[in-house]
Amino acid sequence: MPNAEEAVFRRGAAFTFDPHSYLELVEKVRKPISPESRTIFAPSFDHAVKDPVANDISISPTARIILFEGLYTALDEEGWRDAHALMDETWFVDADIPTATERVAKRNYAAGISSSYEESLDRTEKSDMRNAREVLEKRLPVQEIVPSVEDESWKSEEVDNMEKNLKKLEDNGIEVDDDDDDDDGADLRKQRMSRMDSIALLAADGVGM
Repeated sequence: MPNAEEAVFRRGAAFTFDPHSYLELVEKVRKPISPESRTIFAPSFDHAVKDPVANDISISPTARIILFEGLYTALDEEGWRDAHALMDETWFVDADIPTATERVAKRNYAAGISSSYEESLDRTEKSDMRNAREVLEKRLPVQEIVPSVEDESWKSEEVDNMEKNLKKLEDNGIEVDDDDDDDDGADLRKQRMSRMDSIALLAADGVGM
């Protein structure tokens, strides 16, 4: 990449991805099933791990419905738009920028990307929300727009308790340091991240299928 330092800070931006590899994956999945069809492998990603894991997801030839989830599945740029054209249907989960900012800042802090919530909020506004605005400005046509709303009834008791315990530590002036394996706050953050990893927190995720 032309600017490695910016790429590290802006990781998650469209230019830090490889859209052509993504397109190749979608093309493989799109091929008609035949007796010669074999299992296809795709990369996975976990915010707690911070890097993709190659060939970590297996797609069996017997699969009939496949979902692709991500910020850029409906992005009107080279590679992304070609993959978008191969989808049978594309849905867009829409959240307002202030709500998305708070969600992503909390997620990044829980993942240990930032050392404090304030730092996470600043990073989110300078990087993640730039990505969100690009997605909104360059969004290709979609079949469905799903409004994202806050519903406390969906929050599990486990996540709620971990958030309360984490807040107690911070209110009592106990620094939450992920580098210290014995730190109670670090354990709470790791547990919280693993539990919340499957919850949609981003500003505007396109879901293609």
